[in-house]
Amino acid sequence: MTKKTFQMETISCPSCIMKIEGALKRLDGIEESEVLFNSSRVKVDFDETKLTSDEIKNSIEKIGYKVISEK
Repeated sequence: MTKKTFQMETISCPSCIMKIEGALKRLDGIEESEVLFNSSRVKVDFDETKLTSDEIKNSIEKIGYKVISEK
């Protein structure tokens, strides 16, 4: 299992959290995810044999949110 933290541009509302979490739940290989409103971060635990960090990033950006960096 791999853990990544994606730094986002500002997450401005609770509905943003729901949209991002919904997009991540649709991806096969996500074990756990958490959207941190105050720090505008998304923490993800995922199975790297099923999913890449680029696919996660693309999924988030596809729904209109910008990923600034990842750790």
